[in-house]
Amino acid sequence: MKPPPFAYRAPRTLPEALAALAPAAPGTGSDTGGGGVGKVLAGGQSLIPLLNMRLAAPERLVDINRVAELDTLEVTGAGVRVGALARHARVGRSAEAAAVQPLLRRALAHVAHPVVRNRGTVVGSLAHADPSAELPAVLALLDGSVEAASAAGRRTIPAGGFFLGPLEPALLPGELAVSAFFPALPPRTGTAFVEIARRHGDYALVGVAATVTLDAGLRVAAARAGYLSVAGVPLVLDLTAACAGADAVSGGGDWEDAAAYARERVDPESDIHASADYRRHLAGVLTGRALRAATADAIDRAGEGR
Repeated sequence: MKPPPFAYRAPRTLPEALAALAPAAPGTGSDTGGGGVGKVLAGGQSLIPLLNMRLAAPERLVDINRVAELDTLEVTGAGVRVGALARHARVGRSAEAAAVQPLLRRALAHVAHPVVRNRGTVVGSLAHADPSAELPAVLALLDGSVEAASAAGRRTIPAGGFFLGPLEPALLPGELAVSAFFPALPPRTGTAFVEIARRHGDYALVGVAATVTLDAGLRVAAARAGYLSVAGVPLVLDLTAACAGADAVSGGGDWEDAAAYARERVDPESDIHASADYRRHLAGVLTGRALRAATADAIDRAGEGR
């Protein structure tokens, strides 16, 4: 398989990258600058297969791997900001990032295989907007955001408005996703990430990311879950009403109300890998597993004063 022909750009600065992506006025595009449709190459773990299968045919490929200012990972008390060139493996190894937002590390452990995590990028996965990928569900669950830049300026796009449909991010022509922000956990909050795949590293049949927050008496005060592979975009459900008041120390019950709530609200499709009914069943089962694990994690963090 071979990709369709395209012009190749390898800028070394962000302004050069944005100029290469900027659409030209009608009739003025050429392979020396803007014009036509451009695609960004960072890790290439999703883009290259699409090109080779001719499911994407950009006029220009803008390789940002030489733009050093995008290779950043910033950790503060407010959260974790991941630059466009930060690889999955780097973010997953970061003890500082895991301390502030442990759900990132938990989700990244499920992303494909080591060779993919060594090249693939966190922001690239978000910009690909695959509803079966782990990181879009995590960003949506945490109410994170993506910062986009273009020759006209910058804007911040909340996760709730970033994923418009399957493989459809809310990026305008000429925009580059330069970073993503994952907010820090509130106090007494635990996280979990579980998924079912035919083989480890395959796309999940269903996956669930969860956060559980406890009150001072160690009862469930808030519970939320983000789902992958059950809708055209990452699905986030507030499960607080189904879990509120559960005694975390005694195990919090069997979470059946929350599992039933999830089964009623997911909208999966059937494909060659699983039926919609099986995916709906898995969503309920994994909701219970994720909530139990997140609650146990919240108890541990509360005991550590976090």
